[in-house]
Amino acid sequence: MKKLLAIALALVMVFALAAPMASAEGKTVINVMSFTDEVPKMIARYVELHPEFAEKYEIETTIVATTDNGYQNALDAALANDEVPDIYCAEAAFVLKYAQGDACAYAAAYEDLGIDVAAETEAAAIAPYTIEIGTRPSDGKLVGLGYQATGGAFIYRRSIAADVFGSDDPAVVAEAIGAGTQSWDKFFEAAAALKEKGYAIVSGDGDIWHAIENSSDSGWIVDGKLTIDPKREAFLDLSKELKDNGYHNDTQDWTEAWYADMAGIGEKPVFGFYGPAWLINYVMAGNSGGSAPGEGTYGDWAVCPSNVGFFWGGTWVLAGKNVPGTDKAEAVADIIRWITLDASEDGLQYGWANGTWSGEQGTKDTVASGVVMDKSNGELDFLGGQNMFEAFVPANEYANGSNLTQYDEGINNYWRDAVRQYTAGELSREDAIAAFMQNVADNFDVEVDF
Repeated sequence: MKKLLAIALALVMVFALAAPMASAEGKTVINVMSFTDEVPKMIARYVELHPEFAEKYEIETTIVATTDNGYQNALDAALANDEVPDIYCAEAAFVLKYAQGDACAYAAAYEDLGIDVAAETEAAAIAPYTIEIGTRPSDGKLVGLGYQATGGAFIYRRSIAADVFGSDDPAVVAEAIGAGTQSWDKFFEAAAALKEKGYAIVSGDGDIWHAIENSSDSGWIVDGKLTIDPKREAFLDLSKELKDNGYHNDTQDWTEAWYADMAGIGEKPVFGFYGPAWLINYVMAGNSGGSAPGEGTYGDWAVCPSNVGFFWGGTWVLAGKNVPGTDKAEAVADIIRWITLDASEDGLQYGWANGTWSGEQGTKDTVASGVVMDKSNGELDFLGGQNMFEAFVPANEYANGSNLTQYDEGINNYWRDAVRQYTAGELSREDAIAAFMQNVADNFDVEVDF
């Protein structure tokens, strides 16, 4: 049934993208494909702000959720039938496939749209890792950029910091966890100090996994072979140390127990979480047990630099290979530039950073442009009034985008399952690694040396 649904979605998508070049009103059609309504809403806002654009162009949008791989199936069907969308989106979990991997040839280089890539990325101080991920290796050309920056930091409880470390100041906590050291030594020293007072340093091992995964030196696949980077292999030992010493509540991320720890109602009070700004805005705030300072843990949080540099998540915007040289190339370039490169107060990113992009005050978020964040107000009541950009601007500079592969989502799941079996005592360290390698060999077209 799921396979039939995916085929049906793909056929619908191909039909939707086969729209005529001009609408009934004589406007040129720009086809947009996404997995959420986020980018389509941005484009709608651009059209609203540029009435002269609306007179000439019509946006046709198709949205397919990522559930059961629906979005990728539909997009791949469109690409295979040479019905490449004019603008399409890819999230961090699968962006490498479309920017650097099997499907990268379907994307247009930004420079072929008339965008001065070097000058505009430098002028906006675009986070380096987002450029790295969006650059096609075969020709070294940029084919995708994001608007949201997802460099990670350490998000911690102020009251617990004051109790254990004598201060809730971000500089004090950064020193306590070894910020910038690329090491977990100080983190575990802090974990021991927290345990003495009845606190867990994190909720579960998933809270350090994203920091470990995206601070590794190499990805899972190197020259077509499965590679276990030493930093990723060390996750086995770090996870076991957390569990054996009772330094966490042994939760799994995206579960009710994990959310409960954000509200301070779990087994032990949890000190912190590793993550980008979106984790604060869209996950922690809503699960804090309140909506104003003094309610639940709302307002009892702060953010400081991480001990290791990493990013987590994000959406990249790409243009179809058929766009350059057509009468819609300039329009597509204008949309992409407004979303991903415009550092002025009229651009999407300034409104996104300040929570005003839709015309109303909303959630503030980190953006790809360091220039925008430098001139924006990142103060959040959830963080006790702290300006989150002070921590996240350097976090975006610190992040590494060279260690992704197009198979990460699936391989990560097998790795984390193996680690859980090891820390639970169900498999030895060697057997856990062997089971992981076997799962990769059985499910991916990757060479595995046992």
